Amino acid sequence: MNLSAIEILQRNFPQEADAALIISPVNRRYYTKMPSSDGALLVTRTDAVLFVDFRYIERARRVSQGCGVVLRERFYDQLRELLGARGVKSLAVETERMTVADFSRFQEELQGMRLLSSPVLDETIRRQRAVKTAGELDAIRAAQAITDRSFSELLNFLRPGVTERQAANELIRIMRDFGSEGEAFDTIAVSGANSSMPHGVPTDKPLAAGDFFTLDFGAKKDGYCSDMTRTVAIGHADDEMRRVYDTVLRAQQAGLAAVRAGIPCREVDAAARRVIEEAADCRGCFGHSLGHSLGLEIHESPNFSPLSKDTAEAGNVLSVEPGVYLEGRFGVRIEDIVCVTESGCEDLTHSPKELIVL
Repeated sequence: MNLSAIEILQRNFPQEADAALIISPVNRRYYTKMPSSDGALLVTRTDAVLFVDFRYIERARRVSQGCGVVLRERFYDQLRELLGARGVKSLAVETERMTVADFSRFQEELQGMRLLSSPVLDETIRRQRAVKTAGELDAIRAAQAITDRSFSELLNFLRPGVTERQAANELIRIMRDFGSEGEAFDTIAVSGANSSMPHGVPTDKPLAAGDFFTLDFGAKKDGYCSDMTRTVAIGHADDEMRRVYDTVLRAQQAGLAAVRAGIPCREVDAAARRVIEEAADCRGCFGHSLGHSLGLEIHESPNFSPLSKDTAEAGNVLSVEPGVYLEGRFGVRIEDIVCVTESGCEDLTHSPKELIVL
């Protein structure tokens, strides 16, 4: 029997809690499938109720899953009434996503209620969201398909004289035309010396022959993100550029080969990092982690990082994105997203990775 997200949460409540209150927009959406900028989700051990205001009530009644829907009018009065009717004495709230001011307000409004600022609830939600369901994977695959298709289309637009900003804007337009709901994050489009900045922003610098051009971008579908980086050469690439590119590609291939359920995430990072550190002209030039999880948010957990204490699980979706950055000269990054399986991983990214020279 396939349990709903809410049912799984109900089976994994903190032992000391009778109910959980979820107010963060991303977690509300995860459990109910209903996006909204404001609202609250009350989950007891037997049922769930979503509070939304007038702006969202009609859509919430149509799309929300696994919960009742209540028009939010006198929220604290309504909440007290529901808690009392269900005999709730202790209420767990999100620690990581609730402000001190919000927590103080709930304490004031729910006097007599044992309010639990519970890291256990946060960890339960984090672990649940880390393992993607079949439906979530379908949405991520669809977002990545848009991303792959958009990259192929953009290659026809790129040429010397086009600016980084023009390329980024064209890519965003193409993704929208192909069905993206929006950018998964701010598009990175950096060339030449700008490409040595891992999170550089597009400028009015024109693409020039002999430049590396790095594109890091993603689409969104049904709320779920994709993420991909490709580095191409404009006009030509010299021997050093090709050597660095080959090192990054080999590092990514080593990282991909290491991914499987049960492996410590830091070991995947180490497999890729070792390739770069063994290349004399690249040593010390890979300064970020190998990858991050993604889903409804572009950065989730676990991570492929030297400091990670997590172990990869089947159903995790993570990026594998080694890079080498030679300050003030150029940078190379190659990124795919993968779904962890028991025996390895499914690469969800299908754009070519061999060096493309335009």
